[in-house]
Amino acid sequence: MDARAALLTVSHSTVYHYATAVETAQHLATIRPRACQWQEVVEHAEQIEPAPSYLTSRVDGFGNDVLYFSLDTPHDSLRMTTKTTVRLQPRWTNLDPAATPEWESVAQRLRYQAGSVFYPEAEFCFASPNIALSPELERYARASFAAGTPVVAGAIDLMHRLHADFEYAPTATAFDTPATQAFDLRRGVCQDFAQVMIGCLRALGLPARYVSGYLRTEPPAGQPRLIGADASHAWVSVFCPQSGWVDLDPTNDVLADLDHVTLAIGRDYSDVSLLRGMILGGGEHQVDVAVSVREVTTDE
Repeated sequence: MDARAALLTVSHSTVYHYATAVETAQHLATIRPRACQWQEVVEHAEQIEPAPSYLTSRVDGFGNDVLYFSLDTPHDSLRMTTKTTVRLQPRWTNLDPAATPEWESVAQRLRYQAGSVFYPEAEFCFASPNIALSPELERYARASFAAGTPVVAGAIDLMHRLHADFEYAPTATAFDTPATQAFDLRRGVCQDFAQVMIGCLRALGLPARYVSGYLRTEPPAGQPRLIGADASHAWVSVFCPQSGWVDLDPTNDVLADLDHVTLAIGRDYSDVSLLRGMILGGGEHQVDVAVSVREVTTDE
């Protein structure tokens, strides 16, 4: 193994406790980490309790492996557990933010024009269910993108400003809080930090996508513990024609690298939520989540 690589094991448990029995349920689950150029999935195991009566999977339009399953017997809880080992390679060794193209040229290249070349990254320039392209987000973003600013340098400056201006507050927002509302509050969790930053970039015509995943629970010696390490995490990916997708974590003000395990990619949280679907019954519910990400040492 490359001495610079990191071998991480992710353990994730999610339990839904229902106030009354669920008679039947249809679910979609995004619980399988992606294989990427920088991330090799070495092992993956998953378990769903009660056992589904029907289970299948498919790759969605964003390249995520999504599970579809049915439960047709009454149940008062649903437990999903996964254990995954991934090998991560360092991604930014040769990245020079100041040498990336001017942001205006990137926005112009991906702007729709009849008869022009289609670039698939343009899909991530538009509004999405949780992210509106508001004038307020554009004004905030422009402070980081003066004329001629290199696109990655501008995105990193925007990340620095968001990290400084926003407060990490777990109870301030909900899973469906729109980016514009989180922006007004200047508070939220990693999902809100990511969606606000994505909205800022898209408001300038720059492609940006939402990345869900995990953070290493215990950092290497001498490094600070990252915020959000005890649950699923989220960050931002901005497109640069020269460098590809560059991942930035505004919650922690770092580039996503050897501490970040990629789970899924979409336009915003609504595309990659852990569990979606329909249930009959259940009433109110409580969710318990436990996440652990640790490095696998050579003697294990």
